[in-house]
Amino acid sequence: MKRQLIFLLLTLLAMGTIFFYSSRDAAESEEDSVEVGMLFGKVFVPGFEKKSEEKQYEYARKIDHPVRKTAHFTEFMILGMLCFGSLLPVKEEREKKKVIKRAFASALVAVTYSATDEFHQTFVPGRAGRLTDVLIDSAGVIFGVSILTLIFLLKVRDKRK
Repeated sequence: MKRQLIFLLLTLLAMGTIFFYSSRDAAESEEDSVEVGMLFGKVFVPGFEKKSEEKQYEYARKIDHPVRKTAHFTEFMILGMLCFGSLLPVKEEREKKKVIKRAFASALVAVTYSATDEFHQTFVPGRAGRLTDVLIDSAGVIFGVSILTLIFLLKVRDKRK
């Protein structure tokens, strides 16, 4: 039970963080993405720091779209995993059927949160709710939950042997 409570608190923290960043207007959100693009350039692009500020900024803007979509996928992958941790049965109840049911439930919670988050963005200046973002978020959720489900199903199988 203690583990589930910790995961529940982490899940709520992740949801709050997502809500906070979704509440930022378009200019603030773009600024965040450009900062990530600049950091990416500094870390992964040889000679990036030797380029002019204008060229660095141009690069960061060029990768803005993939940065945003990767952030969507990653944050919802993490949210899905946290939901799974908060809904995973206690050790005594970890049988295949229950693990799979909890995996579906945790994915449903995270995907529903994604849809409500996109709806919330329709009220934020300069932002829009996009079905494509819900689909990317959902892919992240499914990926994260699937990884944990496989791990726990393998554990269940090993314990039976």
